Amino acid sequence: MNKSWIFVLITVLLTAFLIGCGGSPKTIVPEGAKPDQLIMHKEKFKVKKGFFKSVEYEADQGTLVVRENRENPHSRLIALPVVRVRSLSKNADKPIFWLAGGPGGSNMKFNKFKGLIENHDLILVGYRGADGSTILKSPEIAKALKGVGDNVLNEDSKTGVADATVKFVKRIKAEGTDLLGYNIPEVVEDMEAVRLALGYEKINLLSLSYGTRVAMIYAWMHSSSIHRSAMLAVNPPGHFAWDPKVIDEQIEYYSKLWAKDKELTDRSEDLAQTMRVVSHDMPRHWLFLPINPGKVKLVSFMMLYNRTTAKLVFDAFVSAENGDASGLALMSLAYDLMIANALILGDLFAKGYSDHDPWPDFLTKENVKKSILGSPFSMLLSEMTKPGIWPAKSYPDEYRKVRPTDVETLLLGGSVDFSTPTRFATKEYLPFLTKGRQVIVSEYGHTGDLWNLQPEATVRLLTSFYETGIADDSLFSYQTMDFNAGILTFPMIAKIILGVLILLILGLMAGIFLVIRWIKRRKQIRK
Repeated sequence: MNKSWIFVLITVLLTAFLIGCGGSPKTIVPEGAKPDQLIMHKEKFKVKKGFFKSVEYEADQGTLVVRENRENPHSRLIALPVVRVRSLSKNADKPIFWLAGGPGGSNMKFNKFKGLIENHDLILVGYRGADGSTILKSPEIAKALKGVGDNVLNEDSKTGVADATVKFVKRIKAEGTDLLGYNIPEVVEDMEAVRLALGYEKINLLSLSYGTRVAMIYAWMHSSSIHRSAMLAVNPPGHFAWDPKVIDEQIEYYSKLWAKDKELTDRSEDLAQTMRVVSHDMPRHWLFLPINPGKVKLVSFMMLYNRTTAKLVFDAFVSAENGDASGLALMSLAYDLMIANALILGDLFAKGYSDHDPWPDFLTKENVKKSILGSPFSMLLSEMTKPGIWPAKSYPDEYRKVRPTDVETLLLGGSVDFSTPTRFATKEYLPFLTKGRQVIVSEYGHTGDLWNLQPEATVRLLTSFYETGIADDSLFSYQTMDFNAGILTFPMIAKIILGVLILLILGLMAGIFLVIRWIKRRKQIRK
C-alpha cells in the first residue's frame, strides 16, 4: 500500500490526538528566576520518526523565563521551553533558529534535522501561548467551532464562535493572563533573548508559513542579529485571511491540469465546474449519515494545501457529482476531529486577530457566494473579528506593512499553495528585499509538499544558502501532478468504516443472541 494513503487515513482518524494535544509538555517558572533568564542543561532530545521509532540527538534543554507583557514592568513571569540540538561539526557555522507554522501550534516539534545539523546548531524556542507555562487552549471556542444546526458556516454558528470567544477572554483574564502579551513582536523578543543568552552574534532563521511572518518582523526589529533567513510558504502582512477569488483561481489551475488527461475528463469534463456544482448544491445525507456542507468545505480547503491530499478532495467531489456522496460524508464526520481540535485556538486568535483592520473587502457575502468554494475558514471566524470581542491590540503600523530589509533572504514556495499563495510573496515582499531570491516549485502546494516530496533538494537548497549565500536548486526536478487517488479514496474509506460498523453491530447482536440462547439452555437443564 502506498505510504501516502496510509498517512491520509491516519490523518483523518487521528489528527485530533496527534495535533490537538497542544504544545510541548508544560514548562514551569523556576523558583527565583528573573526576566530573560535562560536555564539550560545537557539532555538528549528525542524526536519521533513515525509511530514506533524515535531518534535521539545530542542537545541542551532548558527554560527561558520572560515577562508575559514586556511593556508592563509588573507583568508576571512565564516560562518557555528551549532546545539546542548540537551540530555534528566541532567547527559549526552560525546556528539556525526554527520558526514553525501556525499560529496556534507548537514551535517544539521540528524533526527535519538531517542535513541541517551537520554544520549548524539548531535552536527551538517555544512559542508563547502555544508552549510553556501558559497555553491558550479554549474548550469554549473548540466546542463552538462544531457549529449550530446542519451547516457550520451558517450565521448562528459564526455568532456562536464570537460568543464563545467572549467567554474565553473573560475566563482567561480572570485567571490572570494578560492577552496583550501574546503577539508576534513579543515572540521575536523571546527569540532574541535566547540568542543573547547563548552568546550568538548572528543567527540564521528557518521559518515556515506563519513562522515566516515572525521572521519578517524579526528582521525589521533586529536586522543586525540575522545572518541569513530562509522562508518556506511565505505569508506577508495582510494574508491571515484567504481571498475566495484566489482560491478559485488555484482550483481552476488544477482544473486545467486535469483536462490534459482523457481518463480524468471521462469522470468530469471540467473539474472546477464539478467543484462549483457540488459545493453549491451539496447532498445532505449519504445513507443515514448527515453531510454538513460547511464542514465539508472546511476540510476540503485544508486538504487542498498539499497535492498529496488535494487529489482525494477532487476524487470525493467528482464521485459526489456522479452519485456517490460517501466521501463527502466522511469529510463531514472528520471535521470535528480535524478542525475543532487541531489548533490552540486562543493562541491562533491572539496572534492572528490584528492582521486585518478592518476585515478585508474581498470577504463580502457576495464574493463568497459567487465563488467555487468560498473562503471557509475566514468566514467561520468572521464574527469574532468585530471590535470589542478580542482585546488584543493591533501591531504597531510599522509591523503591519512590509518594510525594506537588507537581510539575505530566500523564499521557497509551491505554485499551487492554497494557504500561502506565492504571488503575494512575489509581488508584495520580494521587491522590498535588497538581497532576496525566490524559488517556486511547479505543481507543489504548501509546506508538506515542500518538505516531503523532494527532501534532498530542499535540504540542499537550504544548506547551500546558509553556507554560501547562493541557493542551489539544482536537485529539484519537475513532478507532474498525479490526480490518481489510488485505492484508499475517501468514498472507499467511508464504505470500509461503514462495513466495519455493520459487522460490529451484527457481531454484537449475534453475541447477545448466543448469550440469551445459552441462558435459556441452562434453565432447561436445571429443570
